[in-house]
Amino acid sequence: MFARVRRFFNQFFNNYRRINNEPLNRVSLIVIILVDIFILVNVFTGLNDISKWHLSPSQAYPCYSQWQAYRTGTNKDKDYNILKELLLYNKSNQSSQKQIYQETAAEHIGQVSPICLQYAEYVDKINISQNQQAIKTIDNRQAKISNLQEANNRIRAEYDSTLLEKIAGQSREQSINQVSAEKSKQELEKNNRNISQLVKEISNLKNELKLKPESSIFLTFLQNNEKFGQLEQGYKQASFWYPSIQFAFQALFLLPLIFSTLLVHRFSQRRRYGLVALISLHLLVIFFIPLILKIFEFLQFGVIFQFLYDAISAIFGSLLFLVSYVYILLIPLIGFGIIKFFQKIILNPKLQAVNRIQKSLCVKCAKKIRHNDTYCPHCGYYQYVECHNCHDLTYKHLPHCKHCGSLQDGSEL
Repeated sequence: MFARVRRFFNQFFNNYRRINNEPLNRVSLIVIILVDIFILVNVFTGLNDISKWHLSPSQAYPCYSQWQAYRTGTNKDKDYNILKELLLYNKSNQSSQKQIYQETAAEHIGQVSPICLQYAEYVDKINISQNQQAIKTIDNRQAKISNLQEANNRIRAEYDSTLLEKIAGQSREQSINQVSAEKSKQELEKNNRNISQLVKEISNLKNELKLKPESSIFLTFLQNNEKFGQLEQGYKQASFWYPSIQFAFQALFLLPLIFSTLLVHRFSQRRRYGLVALISLHLLVIFFIPLILKIFEFLQFGVIFQFLYDAISAIFGSLLFLVSYVYILLIPLIGFGIIKFFQKIILNPKLQAVNRIQKSLCVKCAKKIRHNDTYCPHCGYYQYVECHNCHDLTYKHLPHCKHCGSLQDGSEL
């Protein structure tokens, strides 16, 4: 078994560096390596682009994150905060929220959730100049409160220093503060009155904004448990299937490249187009590298992983490290199955020998040889084996002797 694997890799690397059994010179080898790198980069670029072809969960359900944040928020002022977040200060030259959602869907496969489109309609109704001006007015009032609070902090620092000077009996002329304690106290009281007035004005403006018909309808919509439940279920389902959809599109990108390159490689081998066979072999390796990586990525993040994760979570609770144990067992079994499949079906020497002998090809390298050649002139492989019954030479890997028809024991197969 190990000898066969070693022979396979030796033959592969020899073919990978040779044209018609002649070694590549250094310049040609460098050129091929540069071509390999260029194609590999473009393959990964294409895979990245096609993986974004379908709408992602966040694109199909663009309102989910904001809505969930609102639902889980504990701030008593969360109604105003979400209105403020959705209102744009400058709406000129901007599409409506619904148009933005629809434009995103137009560039991808899939559709935006109807619930999010309804959400966007409510947002567009809220996003008018009067409401934007209300937000600006509230922010201006809040900025004035911040300025007054800063002034109060500065006055308190000076006031405390003035009181200490007064207690110490220091004269007013020797004070380092320009304002007396009495005047500082008056300023503090005046600023506090202004702050209280501004806070009331802000509270009234917020209430007016929340009680407007368009705002009230939107907030009622956000508090609809049934709608949010449908949205959350759709988002979770999309998140569950999205890695599998990405893998399907990436496989759709790679498989035509692999099959077409494989056909070119086999054709060039039959016609003995050495350079074409070499380049196509390199391309096959380049196309298989990202395919293998994407298969492992799918196994780690796709439906299979999610199924195991959910099953172990349901049965064993928080013992999620058991997923790793399952993968450690599962991946070798999958690899074993793939090896058996290729050994028994795809790359089975017995099946390959039947087709190659009928076409007068070498049993090993599949290159054209004459009918009576004992050794392949291309790879030097011995084509025959002695029949255990009549002791004449018969073809390797075939089940019966071509002279006496006796069944071979399979020792040389």
